[in-house]
Amino acid sequence: MNIVVVGTGYVGLVTGVALAHIGHRVTCVDVDKEKVDCLRQGISPIYEPGIEPFMKENMDAGRLFFTTDGASAFREADVIYVAVGTPENEDGFADLTYLKQAVKDIAAAVTKDVIVVTKSTVPIGTNHEMKRMFAELAPHVRIEVVSNPEFLREGSAIHDTFHGDRIVIGADDERAASVVADIHRPFGIPIFHTDIRSAEMIKYASNAFLATKISFINEIANICEKVGADIEQVAAGMGMDARIGSSFLRAGIGYGGSCFPKDTKALAKIAANIDHHFELLKAVIEVNNKQQRKLIEKAKERFGRLAGKRVALLGLSFKPNTDDMREAASLVVARELLAEQATVVAYDPIAMGKAAHVLPKEVIYADRVEQALERADAAMILTEWDEFRQLDLSVYVKQMKTPIIFDGRNCYALDDVKTYAIEYYSIGRKSVK
Repeated sequence: MNIVVVGTGYVGLVTGVALAHIGHRVTCVDVDKEKVDCLRQGISPIYEPGIEPFMKENMDAGRLFFTTDGASAFREADVIYVAVGTPENEDGFADLTYLKQAVKDIAAAVTKDVIVVTKSTVPIGTNHEMKRMFAELAPHVRIEVVSNPEFLREGSAIHDTFHGDRIVIGADDERAASVVADIHRPFGIPIFHTDIRSAEMIKYASNAFLATKISFINEIANICEKVGADIEQVAAGMGMDARIGSSFLRAGIGYGGSCFPKDTKALAKIAANIDHHFELLKAVIEVNNKQQRKLIEKAKERFGRLAGKRVALLGLSFKPNTDDMREAASLVVARELLAEQATVVAYDPIAMGKAAHVLPKEVIYADRVEQALERADAAMILTEWDEFRQLDLSVYVKQMKTPIIFDGRNCYALDDVKTYAIEYYSIGRKSVK
């Protein structure tokens, strides 16, 4: 199958590499020439564990190509995957500018019947609007549209592609659905067929539900702190119930990234647009916004004033194993600390390059975790990188002016902390003083 993938972000690049790996001939299209030049050298524009070896293997095998010439690629394609960004507008709706441009570019170039598969997360009804546009712009060919939402986790996207729970295919045309199913069959993952609008909703509903679990367990954690319970024991006991499950019951300082914040707000807007007030989802969003400020509250309660304090931020990306800074807690925490007139010294194993473009210019960056902790009055753990989880606690005692840790990801066992002269404040657990 000759496949074209439009867009080389997280979704597009991983999709293209994975489809090439199972035997298809894949051409990835992007308008950014500099990015395409890097991709042709086997250099990934995103940090995703394992992706560069997969890229190089499939490029060497003659199955994976990169180009800025979308028109030529579209003319030869049997199936075109659209995986462009749909960022959040100021009003909370998804911005479909890139998607609509992709539709126009495809319609202008194709000379034969083709199937267009939408990987981008789009509002309900978007795929039908794409089909209407194709009919208007390219009446000389038959273009079927299929919704095939992605369920990849940044930092483990390669693993998820080959070990996912399901592949959702939403289509009105049975032949198109069958072709897309055949493309994905080598993955050996259960395929779920549905109509287009249901497929679009499955993506939003799945992310909204997972975000709800996160906000719920964080609210339980906040209660645990006040009543003297331990959130980790509570979550473990809850997770043993098969109806609940243990996934996404890890308390912390909230969710971030490119999916949960954007998709929860978009779904709330979609609901409001049809005069349905999604109160539960609005509460999920509100809880998460408050939770990202939790460590600031704890620090102000401990110190009174943060002015003049030197604070080490450990971890800047929204989660480990990615350099993605979108909706990361560090964005909120750094701004709040600087507003309180604290000095902020930051360290992240991977994300500092991207962080420098989005964090306030006053943030100081350290080359090593030890350097970030040097002479610090407090340390705040914002991302649960293995480097921090495995860090000997004696480093905090040795490097810091006052070894006081505010752990937003519950990286350390309380019994381990108690063996050191450390003050330790985490989420949903008793403080160690």
